[in-house]
Amino acid sequence: MAESVLSLSKINKSFSGHRVLSNINLSISPGEIFCLVGENGSGKSTLIKIISGVYTADSGSVTLNGNTYAQLDPVESIKQGVQVIYQDFSIFPNLTVAENIALGTQITNGKKIFDWKQAYAQAAQALETIGVEMDLDEDVGRLPVAQKQIVAISRAILQNAKLIIMDEPTTALTNKEIERLYEIIRGLSSRNVGIIFVSHKLDEVFAICQRIAVIRNGEIVVDEKVENFAREKLVYYMTGQEIGEEPFVYEAKATEPILEVNNLSQRGAFENINFRIFPGEILGITGQLSSGRTELAKALFGIGGTSFGVIKIHGEEKRFRNVQDAIASKIAYVPEDRLTEGLLMERSLLDNFSTTTIDRKKNRVGLVKFSMMAEEAYRRIAELKINAKGIDVRANTFSGGNQQRIVIGKWLASEPEILVLNGPTVGVDVKSKSEIHRILKDLAHQGFCIILISDDVGELLSTTNRIMVMNGGRVIYEEETAKIDEVFLNEKILEEHERKTETAV
Repeated sequence: MAESVLSLSKINKSFSGHRVLSNINLSISPGEIFCLVGENGSGKSTLIKIISGVYTADSGSVTLNGNTYAQLDPVESIKQGVQVIYQDFSIFPNLTVAENIALGTQITNGKKIFDWKQAYAQAAQALETIGVEMDLDEDVGRLPVAQKQIVAISRAILQNAKLIIMDEPTTALTNKEIERLYEIIRGLSSRNVGIIFVSHKLDEVFAICQRIAVIRNGEIVVDEKVENFAREKLVYYMTGQEIGEEPFVYEAKATEPILEVNNLSQRGAFENINFRIFPGEILGITGQLSSGRTELAKALFGIGGTSFGVIKIHGEEKRFRNVQDAIASKIAYVPEDRLTEGLLMERSLLDNFSTTTIDRKKNRVGLVKFSMMAEEAYRRIAELKINAKGIDVRANTFSGGNQQRIVIGKWLASEPEILVLNGPTVGVDVKSKSEIHRILKDLAHQGFCIILISDDVGELLSTTNRIMVMNGGRVIYEEETAKIDEVFLNEKILEEHERKTETAV
């Protein structure tokens, strides 16, 4: 049997007296595709940082390629072939593809002057290894997400990677790009490169991994081959409880729609969009990332404008010149990126929950009533089951699932009738995802009109009563959720995408 590329023995780590990792034992073989799963706060990130030398374990040892370290630093970890590809890829957007791929190797090799000829040769070789062609002179900042990721993988290969850790590698990828990433991962595996794949998406875990370890509360609670798991068993190990999800059932509450869209168009983004949503409905919208779905969501919230068509609310035609017009019409929007668009990360829960309603909490002389702000914050914390010690805690200290609930709570404070959510469970763990789904279903049963935009087919099937598929800025398919299964919906999205692509070529 080949020597392990990584072996962890009795790893422990605490911060300020709080135990984060407890007695971690783990081993990865060359070429093994291993998945590490766990809820937010389970200890995954800390463990990755110990393997890469960013953190030093309080006790225990790390063995890389037969070399054992009680204290490992990042330089030695890289020398031993460990490469971590984070969600932001850690690339230089102002440098070219060739420069990004080759720069690290030239620095490691002691080059004082950048060798352009060597850089092009090295970059071309790395890309060839994974079977990808790219323009080596293209600025990386102009590339789509999938190609940025390929640059990061190529850089890792060039630095003689023996173990590549991929942290949530599919967050911003289309289905087709995810399949391409799988091909690259399997190719790396065939060349004896070990892979640690970290993901919240359980479908991906079962699709690509050979072995799964679940970390919960800083401990490895199970470590087995993928064929020994069923989805329900994996969820139980991750959360410590049985989490089942009943399909959403629409309860008709009115004969007239709240929102009606007729031939809505935005030049270069989407055209001739038509739909109606009644109180209590959850309409799912899916499609490839370039389908126009996000532009449509933003247009409904007064961002980006429209070039043609009509938006009606309660039968009355509306023109949204800006976000304030949409809010006045009782529309709220939970954006795709909660960190940069949804939250004031350095501010408290109190401040975040008050951002949409601050004008309503002023007295006659224009001073804000703190008591009203606090009452609102406490109510949203309880309503959305946010794990908070108080209203003064900053947003950036919360897990992804709690942060997303804060964004939802912020907009619920504005008392909307129409809630548009763009990828509301991206990057959150299984338990938080289920809780967000519960919140949306409860809101629908209260009579809210909800639009849920997602590329998670399982999420759409369990949380909506109707689904629209967009491609090339148009609605190409619409059906009641109960009449669709996962295989069919996936095929519909990919089939139409392929057909459109072939037609364009």
